[in-house]
Amino acid sequence: MLTARRPSHTTQMRAVSIPFWLHEGYDALTFFGTIITNSEKELPRSVKYHETIHLRQAQSVHNSWLCFYWKYMIFWFQSRRANRILPNAGYLLNPFEMEAYANMYNPHYLERYPDGKATGWKKYAQMTLAERYWARRKYSRRS
Repeated sequence: MLTARRPSHTTQMRAVSIPFWLHEGYDALTFFGTIITNSEKELPRSVKYHETIHLRQAQSVHNSWLCFYWKYMIFWFQSRRANRILPNAGYLLNPFEMEAYANMYNPHYLERYPDGKATGWKKYAQMTLAERYWARRKYSRRS
């Protein structure tokens, strides 16, 4: 963690299997430029792309992993208020996750950002929780 490279200096995200880090139902997570997975099996392309979007998001948040995770936690706590309506709302209504899930099947998504920084999460961050809930329902039907 203390020796982690800045997001802009991360060119290749390697995958490491540490099963006890992930709750059941999650395939992977990005931890300071490394993809943590449940198993030794090859990750699906969509999961790799989802995690790559998180890397580009970290670049857009002051090019700092710590700033990215701080902002992620703030969004997570704000979204948890909707847990009665949507289980795991802190995760599912988090603007960073919403951008990644909405675009993880689009291999050309990051090409729209010439500087490489994914900033689509800002559009979700401006929405109310109710608007995020309905936006999430719209893209979750497509995949």
